[in-house]
Amino acid sequence: MHVQEWLETVPAIAVYALVGLVIGLESLGIPLPGEIILVSSALLASQNGEIDPVVLGASATAGAIIGDSIGYAIGRKGGRPLLAWLGNKFPKHFGEGHIATAERSFEKWGMWAVFFGRFVALLRIFAGPLAGVLRMPYWKFLIANVLGGIVWAGGTTAVIYYVGIVAESWLKRFSWLGLVAAVLVGLTSMLVIKRRAKKTVQNQEATEPQLP
Repeated sequence: MHVQEWLETVPAIAVYALVGLVIGLESLGIPLPGEIILVSSALLASQNGEIDPVVLGASATAGAIIGDSIGYAIGRKGGRPLLAWLGNKFPKHFGEGHIATAERSFEKWGMWAVFFGRFVALLRIFAGPLAGVLRMPYWKFLIANVLGGIVWAGGTTAVIYYVGIVAESWLKRFSWLGLVAAVLVGLTSMLVIKRRAKKTVQNQEATEPQLP
């Protein structure tokens, strides 16, 4: 059963709770399909008057902000030993090279690493815990977390909802194609952001004075 078809069998209040919970757990550091659930729910809201897109967006935003904050607290308390443990368990994601690269990114970009990390699937899972481990000041983390959560969760809900409204008749016949198209748009925007961020970092490194 497709995600959207399954969501159609769930009461509206359960959809809000499910979206907030899945996105919250994903932001906390547990790999779950938060973006797929959000996109599917927003598409469903465009075709189902019982689901309020404003409440849906608010639920997703709350889950993103709360989950990231809990992840930050876990990372801050666990510290470097937590990274070492994760490195042993998940070397592909938490190897020494990955951690060193992420740490340099946080040092260069600071709170922007948390903000833009919201739009990248892998960073969305690890941004909160990693910010805590690296002892980013909480007020900086909170600002980036809140802004990133609002723009990503609220923006995704709004865009997909209005796309569904405009193409309602088409999506009803080919809903799975609409979901694939929405996911492809999200992946494309993610790749563009990553490429621009990488280019900016390279330009900064090229202009920095070299130490003797």
